Amino acid sequence: MMRLDLMTYLPDDILVKVDRMSMACSLEVRSPFLDHRLVEFMARVPTRQKFRLGQSKVLLRQVARKYVPEEILKRPKQGFAIPLAGWLKEELRPWMEDVLFSPTCRERGYFRPDAIRSMVDHHLAGRRDYSQQLWALLVLESWFRSRP
Repeated sequence: MMRLDLMTYLPDDILVKVDRMSMACSLEVRSPFLDHRLVEFMARVPTRQKFRLGQSKVLLRQVARKYVPEEILKRPKQGFAIPLAGWLKEELRPWMEDVLFSPTCRERGYFRPDAIRSMVDHHLAGRRDYSQQLWALLVLESWFRSRP
C-alpha cells in the first residue's frame, strides 16, 4: 500500500493539489516526510511497528512525544475541506441559480427542474446539505455548455 501511495496517490493527487494551492498563495511548501531516506527507512520497518490496533503512525508519535503536547498527538485527523455549502448559499448562489434554472439547462432535459428546485430550496433554508449534489450538477451543466 505504501508503494501504491508513493507511485499514484501522492504524485497524481495530493502533491499536485498542494503544489497548485501553495503557488496560488505564493507559498513555498516542503514535504519533509517524503525525503527519500525516510521513505526508504519506513519501507523496511515491519508493519507491526507502523500500525497497532486503532493507532497509526506509531513511530512518528513516539518521536513526537518528546516535542509535542499529548493533547495534540491525540487530536483526531482534520481535513482541509472547502466551505462549499456556505458558498452555494452566499457567493455562488446567483451563479448556481443562473445555471441550474436556466432555459438552456431545462431544455437539455437531463435534470428534473422540480427536483433541482427542491434541492436548492432545502439547501438554502438549511434543512439539508445538498452542496455535493448541487456542485456535481453545476459542473456537469458547465461541461455541457463548454462543448461545441
